[in-house]
Amino acid sequence: MSDLNELVQDYIAIWNETDPAARRARIDALWTEDCAYIDPMAEARGRDQLDATIGAVQAQFPGFVFKLGGDVDAHHEQARFTWELGPEGGEALVVGFDVAVFDGGRIRTVYGFLDKVPAA
Repeated sequence: MSDLNELVQDYIAIWNETDPAARRARIDALWTEDCAYIDPMAEARGRDQLDATIGAVQAQFPGFVFKLGGDVDAHHEQARFTWELGPEGGEALVVGFDVAVFDGGRIRTVYGFLDKVPAA
């Protein structure tokens, strides 16, 4: 399970990587080629769409950071975990819950759920 914990930490780090070239290198290293990320507001298939989705979230929430909201619960090739998004050291404005499915030590699919979102 510790390997999956590390992969989830790497996953969160990708969402915080603001250098486009570094972010893409991390995506290529961690995600399978045929990866998918699906949440209520986005569906990204493949690394290009995933990279664009992460960039769009960073543009929507400039200066905000992702962090784990608790322990990672993992077994076999899957993990579930809560994450938070907010200003560094401040209260989270967005809270979500993800389920990541792995394939040979890489992320194949992430299913995301939003538990708290800012009022429009």
